[in-house]
Amino acid sequence: MEYAWFSLIPFVIVIALSIWLKKILPGLVLGLLVGALLVEFSVLGGTVETVNYIVTTLSDPSNINIIAFLYLFGGLIGMMQISGGIKGFSEWIGEKIDSERGLLSIIWLTLPFTFMMPMFRIMMIGPVVKSLLKKVNTSKWKVGFTMDVSTSSVIVLLPVATAFVGFMVSLVQGGIQEHNLNMDAYQVFLFSIPFNFFAIVMLIIGLIRTFWSSNEKKHKNKKGDQEQGKKYHRVGIKKELSMVKAQPWNLIVPLFLLLGLTLFLLWKDGVDKGATGIFNAFAEADATFVMLLSIFITLIITFVFYMIRNQKLGEIIYHFYDGGNQLMQPIILLILVWALSLVAEDLGFSQFIGSTLGSFLPGFTIPAVVFLIGSIISYFIGSSWGTWGLLMPLGMALATATGAPIPMTVGAVFASGSFGAMTSPLGDTTITTASILEVPLIDYARYKLKIVSIGAGIAVVMYFVAGLFLG
Repeated sequence: MEYAWFSLIPFVIVIALSIWLKKILPGLVLGLLVGALLVEFSVLGGTVETVNYIVTTLSDPSNINIIAFLYLFGGLIGMMQISGGIKGFSEWIGEKIDSERGLLSIIWLTLPFTFMMPMFRIMMIGPVVKSLLKKVNTSKWKVGFTMDVSTSSVIVLLPVATAFVGFMVSLVQGGIQEHNLNMDAYQVFLFSIPFNFFAIVMLIIGLIRTFWSSNEKKHKNKKGDQEQGKKYHRVGIKKELSMVKAQPWNLIVPLFLLLGLTLFLLWKDGVDKGATGIFNAFAEADATFVMLLSIFITLIITFVFYMIRNQKLGEIIYHFYDGGNQLMQPIILLILVWALSLVAEDLGFSQFIGSTLGSFLPGFTIPAVVFLIGSIISYFIGSSWGTWGLLMPLGMALATATGAPIPMTVGAVFASGSFGAMTSPLGDTTITTASILEVPLIDYARYKLKIVSIGAGIAVVMYFVAGLFLG
């Protein structure tokens, strides 16, 4: 325990090296290696531990579900590209969009169809939005921010039918059981939603930037456009895709099939687990597995659909693999981020945070302090899930010890995870959006941080005021 501060070292290495090199992969690899060396202090032993952490990460069913979903979804996108689906839909919707506000509005209007999971939403709307950017003269950075804020700040506020709900309720249930509280976990979760001040504030900021702010100047990488120096990279595939015949139904049919299957299977999985009613069914369902199952079934049916529409089998298969391979970068980054979180936990990261806080804090400050500490943690680890898992036991312990409002403290925990998911260069949303829109990851994360910090500051004030009057 006396050396628990060592757990900060891997995260400091990742952030510092990423800022210096403008690339996140070297920092993650070095941070993971150093962390493993601190766990097993020898060159060979540390290397073995590094591999063990990666293997442990890959043995987690939820992680495998997410990785498989990403690759298969990338494959579906590749198929829709070569079949002319994305080109056709982009041309059709492009006829109705002639301004930045119109493009940003489309991003918000897709929410009712893509709210189940952040990665699911970004992956569905990203390629279409990217294709429309060629018509609308606007900043990729602002478009990316709108995609991210309309994802992270909304999905976390929904009480049903998202990948988060079951996990969030289970964390609350664990805290209730640990402290022998006479509370219903789902009710505490529902009562905590209005206290997710950060997500609510960012939702308002996102809407203001969409409908009332002026156009932003386009951002440029200091070394030029990201593609500069790689002008021959994938030029053949890009030319091939530009020549395909526009066929919007080749996008519309697979996507609506995927959406319909996802909602139906979420309901069915919840019912099979004993839930009654559609809302309870969505809350009980294993969302990550359901989405993987949905994309798998959709791919099979889409293959048949494209064959009936006289698409060439060889081209479809080739671009399925090409589409999946385009997502290997975010997949590898996610694996390393998850492994890094395991290293930090073994080094005593959560214990260190808990011991440094002590038991001297007055109850009304607990939600604000939990949000601040959690935001720092989530920025370092880049995972809302990881932050919630690390911080919820601490938050519940502090709330019960000081008499702080438990729903407000729970809301602060969930808010802090949202901060990292939206701002951290290690966050899956940031990584995926930057990859799809082809913007420099570190610079894009710093751009978002400037805006999101305003929302975080407002949220801190709201937690202090609410804690003072409701505590």
